[in-house]
Amino acid sequence: MALSARGACYIPAVILECNLPVSWRTAPRSFPALMGLYESNYLRLSRLAGNLAKLAGTCISTVPGDCELQLTVRERAPYTSELQLTYLLPALGTAALTPERVPDLRLRLYHDARLLSVHELAASSPERELDRRWARNLMLNKWLDYCAERGHRFSAAQSS
Repeated sequence: MALSARGACYIPAVILECNLPVSWRTAPRSFPALMGLYESNYLRLSRLAGNLAKLAGTCISTVPGDCELQLTVRERAPYTSELQLTYLLPALGTAALTPERVPDLRLRLYHDARLLSVHELAASSPERELDRRWARNLMLNKWLDYCAERGHRFSAAQSS
């Protein structure tokens, strides 16, 4: 049975995630499952941007029929980086030249642990915060997969 070109592109990422060693069983929406989601986010972003340790400046990915995707390194430390990932939507119906940024996500990249999470400064109760983090990071996970399927890629040559 032959695989379509689209299926062939997707298989390496699925195989990579399926082969991740897991020594525990997790309940959905639990803390260990959230850490697994962070790891999946890291793998998906690295599929879009290559070696995440070498990211610098701002990268733009442009594909026909989709909005520009912008990835910016806002801050870098030895073990973490703060990133911003956003679509640049044309400002329709206004005289403004500045594109609208939707979604406009602030991300925290943990280089040593190979994790990527949506970062938010607002504090809330611990029980509700786990649910919020789960929802935000599941959205990021699906969006990164969608961007890859649309053909987005960042390259070092695009960095400014």
